[in-house]
Amino acid sequence: MHLTADQQAFVRDAIESGRLAREEDAVKEALALWEERERARAEFLATLDQAEASLARGEGRVITQESMRDLAEEVHQRGLARLAADKSAPR
Repeated sequence: MHLTADQQAFVRDAIESGRLAREEDAVKEALALWEERERARAEFLATLDQAEASLARGEGRVITQESMRDLAEEVHQRGLARLAADKSAPR
């Protein structure tokens, strides 16, 4: 494996500052971050597959400006109803 001059300097600075003990630690950390990123990517793709399957089953909403306004109004009305229920609840 060959690092660019900038990468070598970056690793050397990390070692000199005490952030890393050895060059191998830089590789281990890079691999750990790569694994984490790949796990997150796989989770995202699985979620996307679930969402697409849900849409294929006819679930979900069509998103338009009007449907977003309707959804915002629906959420607003639910919030008002919840506030009213909280005010009338015995204390």
